[in-house]
Amino acid sequence: MPGKIPDRRTVGRNVNNAREVEVVVTGAGQAGLSSAYHLRRTGFEPERDFVVLDHSPGPGGAWQFRWPSLTYGKVHGMHALPGMELTGADPARPSSEVVAEYFTAYERAFDLRVRRPVDVTAVREGEGGRLLVETSDGTWSTRALINATGTWDRPFWPNYPGRETFRGRQMHTARYPGPEYFAGRRVVVVGGGASGTQHLMELAPYAAATTWVTRRPPVFREEPFTEDVGRAAVALVEERVRQGLPPRSVVSVTGLPLNDAVRQAIADGILDRRPMFDRITPDGVEWDDGRHVEADVILWATGFRPAVGHLGPLKLREPGGGIRVEGTRAVTDPRIHLVGYGPSASTIGANRAGRAAVRDIRRLLAGEPARADRRVDTARPAAPVAA
Repeated sequence: MPGKIPDRRTVGRNVNNAREVEVVVTGAGQAGLSSAYHLRRTGFEPERDFVVLDHSPGPGGAWQFRWPSLTYGKVHGMHALPGMELTGADPARPSSEVVAEYFTAYERAFDLRVRRPVDVTAVREGEGGRLLVETSDGTWSTRALINATGTWDRPFWPNYPGRETFRGRQMHTARYPGPEYFAGRRVVVVGGGASGTQHLMELAPYAAATTWVTRRPPVFREEPFTEDVGRAAVALVEERVRQGLPPRSVVSVTGLPLNDAVRQAIADGILDRRPMFDRITPDGVEWDDGRHVEADVILWATGFRPAVGHLGPLKLREPGGGIRVEGTRAVTDPRIHLVGYGPSASTIGANRAGRAAVRDIRRLLAGEPARADRRVDTARPAAPVAA
């Protein structure tokens, strides 16, 4: 049973143009909604005790921006939000529609009252040990922050020589338009992760020619993704964030599944990997050994970085470039919890991390010391998004 919530005598007041709550949740994807659910079920009331801020136009988190050809039947690793299963979904419908409808129903079922679209621009130190969360909808004063902003808004674009000279189109997989766009075009796909291989296999039948380049040879796994594999992968990612290093995705540690579709693509020469090119030219890419490939499109499947720029004023970053985290708690500031960051960046991991963050925040608000070395059980591997 939930314990007594700490005294809220100042909750709801508007002091110096800042509305006061106990907890602000930034982001309403899987991690943010899971956190809001656990706040709700332990006695916190939305708008009075906590608020959820989301900058997306509607429910669905990053899923609402997925490409139309990613149908729900192709999705792997979509774990239900706590307290409500996703049932009866048509596998032929776009996953963006299915998940957006599910998240909409979830927000209504638990009365989470997500505010959107709201851009969080900065989190700063306030008075009396509180945090000031500056947004496009005004400023909030809070005793704790659950940061669940994910990575979708920070696609990573490597800076290769000559990139600005390319006369064709460059796009990141975050804005992948579907395979039909590439019809008759010569395409260079950059990146050896799940999105790179999936997009390459999907667009290859449409394209005039495809070239696949990666910095390192891809690693394909024939053995199944067991819980032991997941635990080992999560432990590696968790150790990085404990050291204050930028997190790597769990998928980057586990490798890629060698399924029938991948085997066929290898046999057909679609997944014929070349080493990374050395420069980009106006009409393609080239290597120092003189090889040159002409291209109309360069598709950067180069991953994402955590969207944590708004936390900059708090100076949480370590010399290694990341935020040092134990469990979900920022080591240098126990008021800050990062959910969906590093080892919890999967749907099941985000669920468990949301619960752990709320548990620790309740201790913080009650004046109890944080438990050292609290880890979040996120053992199940984060499967690639599509087959």
